Amino acid sequence: MAGTFHQIYIQYIFAVKGRQNLLLKPWRDDVFKYMSGIITNKGQKSIIVNGVSDHVHVFVGLKPSQCPSDLIRDVKNNSSNFINENKFVKGKFLWQDGYGVFSYTHSQLNNVYKYILKQEEHHRSKTFREEYFSFLRKFEIPFEEKYLFEWID
Repeated sequence: MAGTFHQIYIQYIFAVKGRQNLLLKPWRDDVFKYMSGIITNKGQKSIIVNGVSDHVHVFVGLKPSQCPSDLIRDVKNNSSNFINENKFVKGKFLWQDGYGVFSYTHSQLNNVYKYILKQEEHHRSKTFREEYFSFLRKFEIPFEEKYLFEWID
């Protein structure tokens, strides 16, 4: 009997609604751990979840049976519920609609992991907008700026 063999690594990038700086340090890691748990509970491999106050990077080893859009929908929905139930912010917390998703080979795992791990350091010199545009250009993804995130910087 033939088996299914796979090697799918993807990085999601998504932002807080209105690009507000709401992911605060005192509880940010709890949210990232919660997101990682959602991914694991869905039977996928959470490699790293990290970000800064206004956006998140999620790096995942994905099984071919998992639809990428379904996974990130569940991560965003459940994590916003977690933030709201714990009253980490005043008012209602929401993620912006949409996200970026980028694929990698096994040989790139270490570099992507290190990049995501150093988000705070990275964003001392580069805005989220600059970072996101560089991803779109690097992966040669055509885009119209009006269909991207709400930019505040």
